[in-house]
Amino acid sequence: MADNNGAVTGGGALVQALTDHQVDTVFGLPGAQIYGLFDALAQAKGSIRTVGARHEQGVAYMAYGYARSSGRPAVYTVVPGPGMLNTGAALLTSYGANAPVLCLTGQVTSDYLGRERGQLHELRDHLGVLRVLTKWSERIEHPTQAPLLVARAFQEMLSGRQGPVALEAPWDFFTRRANVESVPRLPLFPNPEPDPDQIKAAARVLGMARAPMIFVGGGALGASAAVTELAERLAAPVVSFRAGRGVVSDAHPMGLTVASGARLWSQCDVAIAIGTRFEVPDMRWHHRPRDLKIIRIDIDPAEMRRLPADIGIVADADRAVRALLPELRRQGVHTSGRAEDIAEAKRAAAQAVQKIQPQVDYLRVIRDVLPADGFFVDEVSQIGFTSWFAFPVYQPRTFVSSGYQGTLGYGFPTALGVKVAFPDRAVVSITGDGGFMFGVQELATAVQYGINLVTIIFNNESFGNVRRDQQEGFAGRLIGADLVNPDFIKLAESFGVTGRRVASPKELRPALEEALAASAPRVIEVMTPRGSEVSPWEFLHPKF
Repeated sequence: MADNNGAVTGGGALVQALTDHQVDTVFGLPGAQIYGLFDALAQAKGSIRTVGARHEQGVAYMAYGYARSSGRPAVYTVVPGPGMLNTGAALLTSYGANAPVLCLTGQVTSDYLGRERGQLHELRDHLGVLRVLTKWSERIEHPTQAPLLVARAFQEMLSGRQGPVALEAPWDFFTRRANVESVPRLPLFPNPEPDPDQIKAAARVLGMARAPMIFVGGGALGASAAVTELAERLAAPVVSFRAGRGVVSDAHPMGLTVASGARLWSQCDVAIAIGTRFEVPDMRWHHRPRDLKIIRIDIDPAEMRRLPADIGIVADADRAVRALLPELRRQGVHTSGRAEDIAEAKRAAAQAVQKIQPQVDYLRVIRDVLPADGFFVDEVSQIGFTSWFAFPVYQPRTFVSSGYQGTLGYGFPTALGVKVAFPDRAVVSITGDGGFMFGVQELATAVQYGINLVTIIFNNESFGNVRRDQQEGFAGRLIGADLVNPDFIKLAESFGVTGRRVASPKELRPALEEALAASAPRVIEVMTPRGSEVSPWEFLHPKF
């Protein structure tokens, strides 16, 4: 990419910097301001593959899926202004889920920066908008700046509480040439070490606990083994919701969902919150047991202000738990002796959720067919809500959700990114008919790039939750809830994707087995009568 004088374009400098940071995939949709970047990607296709999409939100959600499932940085690129704004929901989702995603975008030409003359795709304070949506954003104004600012972007993205970052550059930057010096990868900012006094205090509190419970979120994904050992040491149930699913396997005696965890909450005297906002007990269960003590472990110091705790340990989850374990041994802290109570809570919850039909029966089939290390990508839908407590998860990162953003329509394109990250592992996207239509055009992407994703569309011809809420809370005055859909099988076939329609869990099983065995994208439509699903909300917002 260098000319005879060794000069490279700004686009070439960016691509080389990405390669230096071991990026092997860029999700992107080309446009005028970033032609120079795509030309550099074309010249580097031997070392970096470029995966396109049919809408900007598609590339950004794919990057989110890639990052969320793998834990590795993901990169996407789009034009500025409307292109960047089309990715806003995915950036917001990445921010909420602490996913390491890098957005590369353009700007107006250098001579038009800040003049508000209305050049193509101009957005007033474009960089300011990016800074609202990301953890860190900056502008590259000359090719010589690219290596350092890419290194800074990775440093900010991966240090501490991870999150999305962005780099913008003027239109002319991408084709301007200069002699560029590479920059070594920057070290991550040091994480705070667990405070020994706080560790000792936590052990003392746990030594007096009769009924401790552990709550895990996305910040505990890298601490699975340590958290499992802690749970076994204390005989403490580990409750996960969305982001923390699989930190402790649901097959483990101490691995609980919110449905089973709720049955033990009123007895809890010490809650250990590891890498979590503590959403379920604090915002969904709406009460605290008397004299409850809270121990928080979080890498983000601000979390101790957002939700104060009796003991706040600011540290990486794995380091903190591994520091706590030997202190528990030194202080002679023994198990709570509640193994049978915990087992009974799991049994009772498993029985109680059976009434959430037909969702639970469909989820059972998917779990039976999907390998233990397969990925399940949820969606804002009746089946998705139910999966938060009725779909067993056995490994960290194999359950992908949009977290607290609840980003309707995110699921299908996100699952494409998961499959790009793990082409040899099974990936299933479950979605409602409403959410699927947000990104249906990406069926073309699946075919074009050979992304062999299995998508199951649960078609109830409505935004099911909206419909129920209007019926129950607004005297049945339905508006905007019922939908008119295409024939999803014919639609899939028009893209070159084989589809199959089923109407029962029994019919789903062979259809899913066949789809997962295929070496091509597949769509399965599950016909669900409008308004027939039992509400899952009593297990998500229980009344104690």
